[in-house]
Amino acid sequence: MYKLKIFVLIAITFGLIGCANGPLEPFGYHPHYESQSFNLEGKKALIITTSHDQLGEDGDPTGVFGSEMTAPYYEFLKQGMEVDLASIKGGEIPIDPISFKWGVKSSYDSRYQEDSVFQNKAKHSIKIDNIDFTQYDTIFLAGGWGAAYDLGYSEVLGQKISEAYAAGIPVGGVCHGPLGLLKAKNEKGESLIKGRRLTAVTDKQIHELSVDVTPLHPETELRKAGVIYESESAFFDIFANHVVVDGIIVTGQNQNAGAEVASKMMAIIAEQ
Repeated sequence: MYKLKIFVLIAITFGLIGCANGPLEPFGYHPHYESQSFNLEGKKALIITTSHDQLGEDGDPTGVFGSEMTAPYYEFLKQGMEVDLASIKGGEIPIDPISFKWGVKSSYDSRYQEDSVFQNKAKHSIKIDNIDFTQYDTIFLAGGWGAAYDLGYSEVLGQKISEAYAAGIPVGGVCHGPLGLLKAKNEKGESLIKGRRLTAVTDKQIHELSVDVTPLHPETELRKAGVIYESESAFFDIFANHVVVDGIIVTGQNQNAGAEVASKMMAIIAEQ
């Protein structure tokens, strides 16, 4: 976590730049994304997050990375969709405190901090076991370090993603979120993602931030699962961005992709 804390200090140092989406936006961090307009009144989105709240057994607090939940939430909401929040265990969603640090948080995060309705949903998230995913029009898997501990291990999540995909419902996510696709199956009972084009956070970004303690690294695990893994790189991968659309599966490389992934998922819904 040492390098991640250094990153926070750098963000604060550059705070005088004063950009709309944060001081590091000119470098590619939390870039502004202008989404298309859709008429999705009456449609429903489900955002799923981790329930894990610390790195290792006695490590720093973690959870979902703020913008990976807040960006898709507000993008779905903007187009008239109803949005529910769910997590692996249900109840209060742990949010990585670093993601809300000044200079690091996004404009979506700032809006969340003033939004009592959204905060209440995050405090009382629905347990995934208690949801019929096929009652939604899209399923979004938020990332963050906590997701490395539970999304990729959940048999329940894998089964429900499989059911949603079979029903033609767009699924996807960003950063560590695509780990939630690892246990999903297609109609033949085979891996849903083998041979598919996907992205997720790079091993390079994980190493650059010195958060190697997590049990699953998305790039490594997706490659092992037979995914055609794609990504972009930058001088520091936290400033990189990449989005991949493969059929009705939409994935984003990291925290910079939340709004774009949500928009592309809505484009699929609008065309169905």
